[in-house]
Amino acid sequence: MKIVDKVNEKAGNNAATDAATNIANNAANGRNGNGNGNGDAKDRSKFDWVTSRSACTLPKVFATLRQQAEEDVKTRNAQRPTYAPYEFSLADDIDAFTVFLKAKDLSRSVTFKLNEHDIAVQDDQANSRFQVKLHFNDLGECRLRVDEQEREFWQVRRMALEDLMFRQE
Repeated sequence: MKIVDKVNEKAGNNAATDAATNIANNAANGRNGNGNGNGDAKDRSKFDWVTSRSACTLPKVFATLRQQAEEDVKTRNAQRPTYAPYEFSLADDIDAFTVFLKAKDLSRSVTFKLNEHDIAVQDDQANSRFQVKLHFNDLGECRLRVDEQEREFWQVRRMALEDLMFRQE
């Protein structure tokens, strides 16, 4: 079974989005499964740009961000003191997910919304914080862009969630 078939077979599965991202980035970096990773001209001539490009879609990146944000919430909740008066949670909606901070007298949130041409990040007042766009570059890499700057997945999540998870009132 081809890798792209495995990815398509698991469509909607978080593992598929991770696999698709890894396929794109590994192929772009010359790591085509043979372990040599040298990325020489011969390897590059066989670069499967179609598979890599098909992995670079907003729905797949959105699903990856959602899965990683869920892990961030679990990690942050595990760091709370035993009787902490606050808790973080994640809720899904159609084409959106929201990370919540809930405390006795406080409720704040950050929403990631999948749009046609970007992923919008909004505060709990529906004010836009920033948009994430995708760029498939000349090296065959799927890159996230915020304000025309390339960002890693963790950087986008930090930009969106750091204030929510670590702000001291």
